[in-house]
Amino acid sequence: MSTILRRLPPTEATGLRTGRRHSLAEVYRPADLVVLGLGVMIGAGIFSIAGQQAATTAGPGVILSFMIAGIACLLACLCYAELASTMPASGSAYTFTYVIFGEVWAWIIGWALILELQFAAAVVARAWAGITVGAITNFGVRVPNEGLVGDILVFVILVLLTGIVALGARVGLRALWIMVSAKLLAIGAVIVVGVAHIDVANFGEFYVPPKTLTTPPATVLEVLFGEGQAFGWFGVFAAASAIAFAYIGFDIVATSAEETVNAPKAVPKGMIRSLVIATVIYLAVALVMVGMASYTKISVEAPLSGAFRQAGVDWMVHVIDAGAVLGLTTVILVLIVGQTRVLFSMARDGLIPRGLASVSRRYHTPTRVTLVIGFVAIALAEFVPVLTMQELVVIGTLFAFLFVAAGVIVMRRRMPGLERGFRVPLSPLLPALSLVATLWLMVNLRVLTWAWFVLWMAFGLLVYLVYGRRHSILARPHAPVESGRGGGRHRR
Repeated sequence: MSTILRRLPPTEATGLRTGRRHSLAEVYRPADLVVLGLGVMIGAGIFSIAGQQAATTAGPGVILSFMIAGIACLLACLCYAELASTMPASGSAYTFTYVIFGEVWAWIIGWALILELQFAAAVVARAWAGITVGAITNFGVRVPNEGLVGDILVFVILVLLTGIVALGARVGLRALWIMVSAKLLAIGAVIVVGVAHIDVANFGEFYVPPKTLTTPPATVLEVLFGEGQAFGWFGVFAAASAIAFAYIGFDIVATSAEETVNAPKAVPKGMIRSLVIATVIYLAVALVMVGMASYTKISVEAPLSGAFRQAGVDWMVHVIDAGAVLGLTTVILVLIVGQTRVLFSMARDGLIPRGLASVSRRYHTPTRVTLVIGFVAIALAEFVPVLTMQELVVIGTLFAFLFVAAGVIVMRRRMPGLERGFRVPLSPLLPALSLVATLWLMVNLRVLTWAWFVLWMAFGLLVYLVYGRRHSILARPHAPVESGRGGGRHRR
């Protein structure tokens, strides 16, 4: 048991443990990290989630839901910021957990991150193809055999973006700046034009009397209480759970820490600034959405496009389509970057084949693992009904959030002398609140999602016991480790 609880020393986590071949070049600056965060947090959902939640769950109170969700995610972001400033390594939550809780827990978190990022890339690619086909048809172009065209588009976008990431961080960064800028211009147009068509009466009193749902209980929370509710205060908080999922992605910024100049200071700033900007943008779009159309008349399928059509501004539909396509393109790009860095770190530690940690001499990136990730994403998107499994992405993320929040509390007690570039204020109160908020989000997931997640994690634990435990870099003679039962450092 002591071997699987062995902990990676903090100095080993932040140093280059395996030689020059495994080092990553520093390419990111604070502004780049903000763009990275906005690239993954603001996707096509910004044009739909406010309207969908207003129509089905919260009414005009969805504005409050966005505020609550933003606060919940900010708590988690602060915890990530402290750990990333202390251990600026590519593995993010995986590496944090390795140092604080031990190897087996690090593997579990790494396995959860694989679920999050790999499935997310496939899910978003499939959604991107559907939105792209819809954008083409909105121009009056008939698309024959939409299913086949969608499959081709999925293949093309994943091959293209995998190639961009494999060619180097600088190439991907330039492409990201261009696409995020164009995406923000489209969102700005939506806000500016939409404000002119707001009817204040549509906001009402922000409160709609609660209504009991007639559908069978599906989420853990509904099963516990026997029934679900929409609208009222319960609806406002339930919508906050769904909306928080739109903000998820700031954690991927932490995976770039090893490639960031002055990472202990820059990464926390980049994460927090990108989340705050994304929250403000989401709130602005939500205000426009709710203000333009009464929640009782919102089109759930295309809320914002429908609202502009009702207002007689049909040309804005094309702007929204362009923003949605660009939005999902940047999401896929950042997801591939994040997944590459997590697997790179796990391979560097020996928990998965170490050959995946090799860095291309020509492109100075982990090209081999990038190509593997792209291939797996294509296989998932083409042959697995990933759009029915979107919540698996969410539960993997939230599981990591739990360990990061707990990690701040434990690290403050166990390793108080570590140098930190950022500290969570009011600790341990805020990390504890982050734990509670994350658990709230998790109980709003379906029971079926939990069942699939448990099976995935059980399979992952088996993989670790068969392969990772024996091939870990800490299993080697003379490898520096920390005991899982105490804070002392010893050599095996």
